[in-house]
Amino acid sequence: MSEPKIAAKQPAAVQLEAGKTYAWCACGLSKGQPFCDGSHKVTDLTPVVFTAEKTETAYLCQCKHSQNKAFCDGTHKSL
Repeated sequence: MSEPKIAAKQPAAVQLEAGKTYAWCACGLSKGQPFCDGSHKVTDLTPVVFTAEKTETAYLCQCKHSQNKAFCDGTHKSL
């Protein structure tokens, strides 16, 4: 599997905490969208690990096609 599964065609609003590290699901298989639960292990895809710069509500991509991984860039509107 080299193409991610579309988990949803809208972003997930999540509360991020400054300094905390997150693993965003890049494969679309995680049961805990938009975060990784290890389901990617049956694929050749890997999660995107990032540390939040500030405490805020962020909109994370669930279509898995954003060019600004892990954040939504509106790509879902054209899928």
